[in-house]
This record gives sequence, structure tokens and C-alpha cells, in this order.
Amino acid sequence: MTDRPPASKGTTVSLLTVDNLTVKYGVDTKDELLACHEIDLTIEGGEFVTIIGPSGCGKSTLLHTMGGLISPTDGAVRFDGVPVTKPNPRNAAFVFQDYSLFPWKSVEENAGMGLRFAGASKAEAMSQAKTQLEFVGLKDFGERYPRALSGGMQQRVAIARALALEPKLLLMDEPFGALDEQTRRNLGTDLSRILGEAGQAVVMITHSLDEAIFWADRIVVMSARPGRIAEEITVETPRPRQLEFMTTKRFQDLRVHLFEQLEVHQRDAAERDASSSAAVV
Repeated sequence: MTDRPPASKGTTVSLLTVDNLTVKYGVDTKDELLACHEIDLTIEGGEFVTIIGPSGCGKSTLLHTMGGLISPTDGAVRFDGVPVTKPNPRNAAFVFQDYSLFPWKSVEENAGMGLRFAGASKAEAMSQAKTQLEFVGLKDFGERYPRALSGGMQQRVAIARALALEPKLLLMDEPFGALDEQTRRNLGTDLSRILGEAGQAVVMITHSLDEAIFWADRIVVMSARPGRIAEEITVETPRPRQLEFMTTKRFQDLRVHLFEQLEVHQRDAAERDASSSAAVV
């Protein structure tokens, strides 16, 4: 895999730039919904950014817009300075909560499917799949089928499939939401190391404050809908981190601060919904 050292903060062009982004659903209808409003965000090469916020604040909308699955209503998303108008998995690959593995295909075939869909030959896809399965610790499972793997192992296959594309950016939407807490922590420790070695930048949505802090170089806090960036927090502790980091004062202070911020934004969302209901009545 190509080494991609983190970009310096002084570089002229960031890996990904979100500029004054606004996304509306149902434009010009009575059901028009403002999901994200005037968001500015940059992602640097090699950086790990986590995004948290109250339910319905537009986190997934923002992530999908970064990857070209949703078009901005206003503003723009640029990758290496070029506007993002459609998905390009060689630039930005997605990892979702649903592993989306084909049960009738082997683990190795599943790991190569992203490349196959991107037009690679079967030989190239299988070669890269073997490399990435070894990279994520599944070297000996290539000939098995998804049903024989635990949830954590299936998510490793999904990550191997994304890494096989050698994207510069991974966009992860609640990738561990279906796993139990212990599996999430153990897998998170391993994948923090794996993704650090891979060199990709990562943007990950999570509802877990522990994950948001443990993984991130930077935490983005979004407000209640319409989603805006309320705060950005830098986590100075170098990655990869060990589980012991979660027992430090810095970790605990960050967790308390994020909890308090989410409580404020959740309360704002509840008050907004109550006002909307009263207006309808």
C-alpha cells in the first residue's frame, strides 16, 4: 500500500474542504427540511476526525455529501481542490454500520468486491483482497463465508474491502454500532493501529463519546438540526492509543465536556420539536 504521510497544516490545499455547505431535502415542497446549514470544515491528509451530535442533526447527510452520495443545496465540497459531484471510491470510500457482505461469496471475494465494482480485473482484486485481509488480521479466513465470522470480523472484512481501493479518505458511518461494547473497544484498539499504518485520512460518525475521543485527532461537535458545527476539539495524545488512555484525566475531562455539550444540543432539539408541534396544533 502506498505510504501517505499526514499533510502539514500549512499546505495550500487540504485533502477535503467543505465550504459553506447547506443541504435541504424536499426543496420547494411543504415538507422541505433543512438538514445542514452553512458548514465549513477541512480534513487534512492522514487526519482522523470524529463527528458527534444529537440524533437528526445531519451527521450522515454531511458524511454522504463529502463522499458525493448527496449533492449540496448551497456551498461546495472539494477533494484535492476539485468539486465533488459524484462518488469516487478511489478518493473516498465508505464503511457503514451494515457490513453489506454477500453471504454467497467468500471472505476474500467480498474483500475484493469494491475493486471489482470499480473496474479492476479479478486477478488484481483478489491479490489486493489477500493483502488487505492480512493487514486487518484475517489472513487465514479468506476461503470462509461471512456466516462463519463474528460481527467484529465481518466489519474487518468491510474495512479491508474499503482499503483495497487505496482511497485517500475513509468515510465511516457508525461502523461499530451493531457490536457489543467490549468488541467495539477491542476492535477499536486494533483498527486505530491498522488505520494509522494505512495512512488514510478518516472521518467517522459515532454516538459513542468514548469512541469519539479514543480514535480522533479532532472531534467535531454538531448542533441540533439544522446541523451546524458548534465546536471543534483537538485531542493532543498521539495515536495509536492504548485502552489505558481512557483512564486518564484528559480523557475524562473531554468526556464530561462532550456530554454536557450534547445535553445542551439535545435540549435545543427537544424545545424546537415542542415548538413545532405546538405550532401545528
